[in-house]
Amino acid sequence: MTIITIQSLKKDFGIKEILKDASFSIDDNDKVGLIGVNGSGKSTLLKILSGLEPYDSGEMVVKSGAKIIYLPQQPEIEPNNTVLEQVFAYSGEQMQWIKEYEDLSHHIAHADSVTQEKLLDKLAKVTEKINAANAWDAETNAKIILDKLGISDFDAKMGDLSGGYRKRVALASALMAEPDLLLMDEPTNHLDAESVQWLQEYMQKFSGAIFLITHDRYFLDQVTTRILEIDRADMYGYAGNYSYYLEKKALAEESVASSQRKHQGVLRRELEWLKKGPKARSTKQKARIDRVYDLKDKEFKQTQSKVEIDTPSRRIGKKVIELHNISKSFGDRTIIKDFTYEFAPDDRVGIIGGNGVGKSTLMNLIMTKIEPDKGKVEIGSTIHIGYFDQHSDDLITAAQNEQRAIEYIKDVATYIETSDGSQISASQLLERFLFTPNQQYSPIAKLSGGEKRRLFLLRMLISNPNVLILDEPTNDLDVQTLAVLEEYIESFKGCVVIVSHDRYFLDRTVETIFAFESNGNLRQYPGNYSVYLDYKKKQEKKLQEEKTANSKITKQVKNIEEKESKSSTTIRKMSTYQRRELEKLENKIIPDLESKKVDVESKLHSNSDDYEKLHQLTQELAKINENIDKATAKWMELSELS
Repeated sequence: MTIITIQSLKKDFGIKEILKDASFSIDDNDKVGLIGVNGSGKSTLLKILSGLEPYDSGEMVVKSGAKIIYLPQQPEIEPNNTVLEQVFAYSGEQMQWIKEYEDLSHHIAHADSVTQEKLLDKLAKVTEKINAANAWDAETNAKIILDKLGISDFDAKMGDLSGGYRKRVALASALMAEPDLLLMDEPTNHLDAESVQWLQEYMQKFSGAIFLITHDRYFLDQVTTRILEIDRADMYGYAGNYSYYLEKKALAEESVASSQRKHQGVLRRELEWLKKGPKARSTKQKARIDRVYDLKDKEFKQTQSKVEIDTPSRRIGKKVIELHNISKSFGDRTIIKDFTYEFAPDDRVGIIGGNGVGKSTLMNLIMTKIEPDKGKVEIGSTIHIGYFDQHSDDLITAAQNEQRAIEYIKDVATYIETSDGSQISASQLLERFLFTPNQQYSPIAKLSGGEKRRLFLLRMLISNPNVLILDEPTNDLDVQTLAVLEEYIESFKGCVVIVSHDRYFLDRTVETIFAFESNGNLRQYPGNYSVYLDYKKKQEKKLQEEKTANSKITKQVKNIEEKESKSSTTIRKMSTYQRRELEKLENKIIPDLESKKVDVESKLHSNSDDYEKLHQLTQELAKINENIDKATAKWMELSELS
């Protein structure tokens, strides 16, 4: 069944057209990926679908009663909520019932007998609601999801969490709500690789529909079954995953280019005929002349411009950056311990590890922004570092936000030398980087988050660094820009150090992995991220096999010891009294106790409103259970003798 239907939707921000005639639908179980360059209107479309942003014209029909949850890049939270309370923000009254149950239980334990009776009545009603809604299971599931997303303190206040952790809690909240349609804007931002892998597998099994924006191409490829692309206000649909989209997109662009070449050939021949000065004496000749003018007026939509990075390289010496036995701690916590490495001029290093383990700290040590507690960092005299920060807010200052984009680039250079020795203007370079003339002369503050990151990346690259240090460069960059950045890194004549959770990006760009392990240990692995994963899987399999083998040996040793113990022990014979006692337990005592237990349990259900009787029966049942345990233990002892 269709959840949302869009017909001829239009959206315009005055200086920029976002959608001109978009039509599509989202059905049950659809897994849709939305792509397009930064600033093309992807986030705006998600806001329109969620009802937060108006559209100019067209029609949007939403299925009656459909539950739609929108997860933005910067989710709103209630700062006084605990993590667990925030997770149930979209899940109705379940968390309130659980909290009420816990509060009532606490008060019952400290109340007098009269108050206890009233509280017990309330407790019974709340318990009934919790059981009917399976709320106990919901709380357990919420804790499992939070744990998988790297959050273990369920009582922490939301206001005390970083932006990354707030996003994780909001993601858990959206998943727990089990909506008919889940709208997600960059859900993998701020997640480490393990959490992204878990989320990918969770989304594959998700029963509702998904409409998402993400730069993670592995995630996009594995989760989505349909791709929508916004290309200069036009929308195109592809019935397949990201790999299918790339294949069909290439064919479509080649088809357009071929049609344009054929059109130009026909037009050239017709113009040559026209230059000969034919007289329009016949209807046929007049029609042909009209067709020539029609051919001249026909417009083809040009293939989307590609982001181009074309800057010369700066000379790099033999000595790049050397880390000599460095260590760094914060309080009692060791971040890095006794790490040594000499970066080579052509190194491609990827740094991985969970959130908070110390990846950014290592970056700051490498750039000498902070000093190690022990050891030293040496940087070569020819080294010029280009640093790309993971925090968008830190890239462009408040004052720079008021600048025009072209002024921001001209602060570095008015004319930029390209790799072939020619020069282009700042405006031409901005056009290569997909900034239209209107955007170039608009304040930076009006650009989207992704466009700001692309602008900062351009400014950093035209300063001609010979060492690139990129801290989570894939955050908020569109897949088109990422593909070109990967190609740039591949041809870059210098050293590259990357912190990233983007598996696809790491596979394309690095040749060595630094992995943060326990107690500040930083271990090196040759190869890209996939090679590292294969090694870790083989290592885990080997450890499991060793554990299984050790378990078998331990079991064999235990069996031998038990046999030796039995053979060395004289087996006692049962007395006549013990045999009679065993028979009595089997045939009389234990069956009678079990019968009494069933009778008391039946009375408990029928007297649930009489609290005095309920208390008496509960004590009686506890005594019966105690006697059953004693009788069973005695029976087992005598059975062994027999």
